[in-house]
Amino acid sequence: MKRYIGIWSLLLLFPFMAGAQERGRIRDFGIEPGILSPGKWNAITDVERVSVGHRTLITGDSVRTGVTVIRPHSGNLFMEKVPAAVSVGNGFGKALGFTQVRELGNLETPIALTNTLSVFTAADALVDYILSLPGNETVRSVNPVAGETNDGWLNDIRGRHVTKEHVLEALANATEGPVEEGNVGAGTGTMCLGFKGGIGTSSRKLSKAQGDYTVGVLVQTNFGGILTIQGVPVGEELKNYYTAQNSTYQVDGSCMIVIATDAPLSSRNLERLAKRSFLALGRVGSFMSNGSGDYAIAFSTNPECRIRYDSDQPLENSPELGNDFMSPLFLAVVEATEEAIYNSLFMAEDMNGKGGRAVEALPLAETLEIMEQHGVFK
Repeated sequence: MKRYIGIWSLLLLFPFMAGAQERGRIRDFGIEPGILSPGKWNAITDVERVSVGHRTLITGDSVRTGVTVIRPHSGNLFMEKVPAAVSVGNGFGKALGFTQVRELGNLETPIALTNTLSVFTAADALVDYILSLPGNETVRSVNPVAGETNDGWLNDIRGRHVTKEHVLEALANATEGPVEEGNVGAGTGTMCLGFKGGIGTSSRKLSKAQGDYTVGVLVQTNFGGILTIQGVPVGEELKNYYTAQNSTYQVDGSCMIVIATDAPLSSRNLERLAKRSFLALGRVGSFMSNGSGDYAIAFSTNPECRIRYDSDQPLENSPELGNDFMSPLFLAVVEATEEAIYNSLFMAEDMNGKGGRAVEALPLAETLEIMEQHGVFK
């Protein structure tokens, strides 16, 4: 239940905000986006069997990058594929493997996120990983799925510092439960809505009457616009937004959105689910600028929906949620995507990088004061 928390009460509860501003997720500060409830971890890993791994690269004064991987299940994903779909908001990006997912409606590798010039290395590592699994000795075709955003303002992106070993380490480190957010993995060098961006995640749990399903989202935020939180024009109030006078604001960048659910969905309805996630970009202040590659990929972990590679049955016989029962999932994905973006901002920290450049994190004390002035805490 929400309750009023004055800004001075918040500062007493979180004295660090007056100084170094230790970070926290948006709910840690009394702001509860949406009307649905999050899962236990409020993360994509609330969807059973999903795991996330990071490999963060911070070296010297110019390497600020990394890789993040999402695994739908811990088994041999090539042999037990999951239904999947993609949706493209703005196609200025290098999303590898998306056309086959769109054509066949399934996912056969983990999903890797990294920077623009390392996405090819990440895809190559995914192929190595799949080919190395027991049972895949005769496999001759693999569709690796890898996405990216451009972290070249803070990171020496031309150095292509992400190696296949880093991707494999992220895969080996993938765990269920809480997910690291902010300046980690693929979010290490990103910027979002005028501030330091990064990795963020959130989830929503539907009631039994709505199907008792879970929707989890993980985002890699690196896009611009005019930051809005719960309808409050925070970016304008902080005078840090696209077209602001005397601003050097970076509006282009991209956003990768990964969506997991345990609902038994066909690839068609997974595409519909992925498409709704872009509504959250509008909620937080994005207008999908020309140079922002905004992509969503959704998959179902429902065990009864898995697609066997070596099946000899000509007919598929898996459950499929009907169209008339999709609306609660649509609401869930919008809310979870919105909160995941907020978490990426709230958890990110100041970052110095290539050429002495610096990006400041969202100032929490000032943001919370603006939110209070607009009546968010009630």
